[in-house]
Formats: sequence, structure tokens, C-alpha cells
Amino acid sequence: MKRFRFLQSLGFIAAAPLAASSLGPLVAGKSRGMSGGCALVPAETAGPFPLDLTDTLFYFRQDIREDRTGIPLRQKIRVVGLENCEPMANVRVNIWHCDAEGNYSGYGSEVGTTYLRGYQLTDANGECEFITIFPGWYPGRTTHVHFQVHVSTSYSAVSQWTWSGADAQAPTLAHPELYPEGPDPLPPTSDGVFADGFDLQTADLSWDEAAQEYVSNYEVTVQGTGVSGVGHLERMASAVIEVEQNAPNPFRDRTTIGFVLHEPASVRWSLWSVSGQCVFQSELGSLAAGQHGIDVNPGRLGLPVSSYVYMLNATTSNGTFTAVKRMMHLTY
Repeated sequence: MKRFRFLQSLGFIAAAPLAASSLGPLVAGKSRGMSGGCALVPAETAGPFPLDLTDTLFYFRQDIREDRTGIPLRQKIRVVGLENCEPMANVRVNIWHCDAEGNYSGYGSEVGTTYLRGYQLTDANGECEFITIFPGWYPGRTTHVHFQVHVSTSYSAVSQWTWSGADAQAPTLAHPELYPEGPDPLPPTSDGVFADGFDLQTADLSWDEAAQEYVSNYEVTVQGTGVSGVGHLERMASAVIEVEQNAPNPFRDRTTIGFVLHEPASVRWSLWSVSGQCVFQSELGSLAAGQHGIDVNPGRLGLPVSSYVYMLNATTSNGTFTAVKRMMHLTY
């Protein structure tokens, strides 16, 4: 089912432009080359098509395209804290958007599909990136991407970004064979969701001839202080396990992951590539409450130089609690 028909069945599409969303939690945004800036803008609606991406590790991935066709897009996102405009490391960024024909996965005739949805963790520079396609459009909305920035177990920012009218039309005009609906006829100025302004919700876009892909940058400022992001994947995790940033980080030969158990638990830890592949895992067994450490030597594990996400799962009688952070392995 085309998304706009499904929206009609829910009563979301009318003859007049959509009304601006009501004010929610405040989120700040800044685009144009990730130059930095802390200016608050109202959060936008998550829309009628969000899914709980953290329900499964399947969505922890960099490449979210699956079988969708469209012009390749490398989307870079940078998250900074409002208090000091410094990078927010280890926060989770969820994104989702429609395909070239305006369809969203997981709804209507697309129930059971998972394309163009995923999440990543920001690195020490507050940055993460996704490999996707340039979105299509549907009546009533300009071209856009939904995102959530999960700063902690109690706070997340929800909003959307778009591109300028000319930028949004460039990929579809250059590749009509991939976008059957043609160029987006609705500029951001006529989209009711962005009626309160979109200067701080406009990403930049450029063509990378060598890579044969578009590259987009978007920077968003959220409530909090830089380098203080939490990034837990489950609520209440910090009451059971607190995972520290590995030290040293970045590192060359070896590093140590410290963590604190607030109660006895059975612990498993694993390393994941930024593309969402588990490259190593190990059971630590039943551990007592208190301070613990894991000595990590990627060379001995046969792992290449790269960025990794480390994940610790602590299982108690009350369930399994997960905490994650990101590490940077430099050349040997």
C-alpha cells in the first residue's frame, strides 16, 4: 500500500497542509558541514510509522538498504550537547525513512519488512553514519528523514530533517529510472510539519563522484553535556550494570573495559563492527557485585584495525540488562 493511501485511511491527509506538530521535548539542530551550533528548535512528531528498533539487535546496523533501490546516500550525523556544544559520545541514533516510491517498511502491505530502518552509536567525535538511499516522497510531505537521539534511559530527542528544495530534487532529476514518482513537488516551505521553520533541520547534500554516491551531513544538538552520553539499550540497565569507557581510547595494542555490577549477575560481552556484525563474544560467567575489568587485545583475537562497539549483557533473576559503548582501535 502506498504510504499516502494508508495515511488517508488513518485520517492524516487532508486538502489543507498538515498542521505543525505540538511542542514536545526540545531538540536543537545545526547543519551545513557539521560546523557546530546550539540553537533549540521544537521536536517534531515521530509520525504514524515509528517502530521500536531496540527490540532486536537486528536493527543495529550501518547499511539499512536491504533490497531497496535508489541513488546511494551516505548520511553522516553529529550529536552535540546543549550545555557546552561538545560532542556526545556513545548515544544511540535511530533513523527511518520511506523508499523511492514513498513506502515505509513495517506498515500496510509492507508489514514484516524492515528496510530503511536502523540505529548506530556515536563515536568519540559524536558522529555516526548510515548507508542508505536518498528518500522518495509522498503527497502532503516534503522529502524528509525521521530520527531519534537516545541520550539516556530517561531522555531522547525526536525530530526530522530535510534538504533544500533544490537538493531534494537533484537526485530524482538525475536518476528518473530509480524514482518513478519524479521530483518532489513540495518544498519545505509548504510542508506543515516544518511550518515553524526548518533552517536548523536542513542537512547539506553533495555528490561524491569517486564513490558514486551522495553524501549528506546533519548536526543536531540535544539536551545534555558533551561527552556525557549514556547510550544504554534497555531501561533500568544502569541500576544493574554500569560500563565505563575503555581506557586508553583510542588505543593501539590493548585496552581495558571497566564495568561495575550493582548486584551479582551472569555476564557476557561481545564486540560488534560498525556495520552491525558480531565479531567476538565470550561468557564471563557468574560475577559478584563490584568493580570488574576486561583486557582486550584485538590482535590476539584476529581482528582488523577499526572502530568497534562493545556490549555487555548482565543477566539476573529480573532479566537481562544491556550496556554498550564504542571504542577506536588505531593501527598497530
